Amino acid sequence: MVTVSQISDHKPAKDNTVSIEQMITGKSKETKSLIKLIEMVSKTNSTALILGETGTGKDVIAQAIHKTSHRKGPFVTVNCAAIPTELLESELFGHEKGSFTGADKLRKGRFEQSNGGSMFLDEIGDMPLPLQAKLLRAIENKTIQRVGGSEDIKIDLRLICATHRDLEKKVEAGDFRADLFFRINVLPIKVPSLSERREDIPDLVIDLLKNLDVENNNKPNFNNEAITALTKHNWPGNVRELKNLIERACILFPGKEVTNTNIFENLLRLKPPSTIEEQNTIWEMTSDLSGIDELIEDEENTESTSVLPHPKNYKDWFTFYDEIDLRRHLQDIEIILIESALDKTNGKIANAADLLKLRRTTLIEKMKKYSINTANSISNN
Repeated sequence: MVTVSQISDHKPAKDNTVSIEQMITGKSKETKSLIKLIEMVSKTNSTALILGETGTGKDVIAQAIHKTSHRKGPFVTVNCAAIPTELLESELFGHEKGSFTGADKLRKGRFEQSNGGSMFLDEIGDMPLPLQAKLLRAIENKTIQRVGGSEDIKIDLRLICATHRDLEKKVEAGDFRADLFFRINVLPIKVPSLSERREDIPDLVIDLLKNLDVENNNKPNFNNEAITALTKHNWPGNVRELKNLIERACILFPGKEVTNTNIFENLLRLKPPSTIEEQNTIWEMTSDLSGIDELIEDEENTESTSVLPHPKNYKDWFTFYDEIDLRRHLQDIEIILIESALDKTNGKIANAADLLKLRRTTLIEKMKKYSINTANSISNN
């Protein structure tokens, strides 16, 4: 059984040094091989390419490479899939004052921000082809030019890339430059899926519970049958799916024992708990979502049934990450949710606005702001 006492005993080292074992949880053969490969890669300055399914923790691998390397500079992350194409070049390379409408001052891009450290290009498989050529030049020459500028700026950084896509197939299809693929594929790291390292699940449960901020440390206890049930699940969402399940268990079963029945009926299938006591627990835990009203641009009496992550879930962010670009992070969230709502409603703006609890005009303004394609959507409204 995974108990709260086990979680409490699972403490980090007292000094400030970071070991790969502290960042990568598990004792399986696959995980040990992964840790050994990270140790080898972190000692070099060569470009690393992390490959793996969505949710396997490629970002954690990238951080492990950086934090156990000799580089003392910042670790800067860029999600190539989350930033609109027309903004990505400026985000990476920066821009000079007056280089385009709205560029009222000089801005350093992520390359310059990463000097002395590492830059993590997540989802590089989604980078537009024109930018791939400019990225290749930057890697080869170790210099960049800001948008609207002509000066070559020297850069000193370690590039770490990641993708869940098959880059070789994208090269064959003409969607990814072959020369860039060969340039970044110096040290490929294949991250195993969770189903390939089921042996690590008990340790992951302990680690994930430890890192969750739960009021009064009122965390659930997973009995042995529950742990066995978790090891038999296929985990298409990998570690991210397991993390969500653990957080769901903390909400539905605070301070209680979690059984294999709970795993299958309440946590994997999302069936509400059967007893009145357990149902009341759900309402108590979700009724105080402070700050949510500020995110809803609608009438005062609008009733919302959406279940959003509680803001306090970000409380421990800086325990695991060095920094956050808050403005960019919030923009990325908006873009993803807007595009998802438009996909859900087949591009119908009015219906998408209803899903997002926004006025139609507000949604249109946000779509224009983020250059989200409205051609098909407007024709349907």
